Amino acid sequence: MKALRTVFALGIDVLVGAYVTSACLFIIMPAMISDSISIPSPYGAISVSIGSILTLLLSVGSKVSLGRAVLYGQLPTGRARSIQRHLAWITFVVTVISGWIVTEISPIEFFSGQGLAGAGRIFGALFTPEFDIIGEALSAMMETVFTAFMATIIAVPVSFVLSFAAARNVMATDTTGRIVYVVLRALLNIMRSMEPIIWAIIFSVWVGIGPFAGMLALVVHTIASLTKQYSEQIEDVNDGPIEAISATGASRLQVLWFAIVPQCVIPFLSFTIYRWDINVRMATIIGFVGGGGIGYLLTQYQGLSRYHEVGMLVIIITAVVWILDVISARVRAALK
Repeated sequence: MKALRTVFALGIDVLVGAYVTSACLFIIMPAMISDSISIPSPYGAISVSIGSILTLLLSVGSKVSLGRAVLYGQLPTGRARSIQRHLAWITFVVTVISGWIVTEISPIEFFSGQGLAGAGRIFGALFTPEFDIIGEALSAMMETVFTAFMATIIAVPVSFVLSFAAARNVMATDTTGRIVYVVLRALLNIMRSMEPIIWAIIFSVWVGIGPFAGMLALVVHTIASLTKQYSEQIEDVNDGPIEAISATGASRLQVLWFAIVPQCVIPFLSFTIYRWDINVRMATIIGFVGGGGIGYLLTQYQGLSRYHEVGMLVIIITAVVWILDVISARVRAALK
């Protein structure tokens, strides 16, 4: 296990060296000197390899390792600690400069006369909304709210069942349980890493554009997120009731139902209400890619540059989300 930890830490150190060298060679230097300058591939590969080797030698020879610090919180002492601190700062500064260049940040364009005039026209239209579409907007907003509601309702029972299989303290009792735990956790991580907007694109092709595609996208992401939250709560339960009920000869299912579930009901409800609040916001965004609701209507008017109508939609979205946020916060506070 110790050897594996060392390998992981050294791997991160090698990647840090390769990353810093690559960022300097292929992003920062061309931007500072000339965009037309390009580093020949062989020289670039050699330079990146040298950077990786140097950080590897620092890690092995002088214990200067960002990998150990990040993964295990291990910090060297004396001069090595000072070197590691400088290496961390260099990595951070290189990242900030590279990010500035890659994202093409330009305060000059932001404050240019033409840009400010265009922004003034748009904000002027947004603050003079078109009230003739209020009926259409409210109907689309209702569709968005119900999309989020149905996604949450469908996802909750599935997440509740899966959460026990994704909890280490429940599944780590035998080999089969540990395998199920690892596989399920990996699957949930994959599902959660794909944002709802990606799932909405997939389901828009699968079942067609509309609220059903948006709901399915939210169901998948909600299952992954709630299962993780539920399972972590199960892992934090007090072992006393579990041991007491197990001592009576209760079955495993009885232990789960009478020892674990009562400790998790209130947190589960709090997580669920908060998730519905999140889903209402997400339902608006996934409408941009065919998930239906007010987001789909918003992208249509925005594409036609009808910003007075866009202003009306923004007001309704803001009002509904604010109201739901207040209700959600009050309910979650009452559950504590």
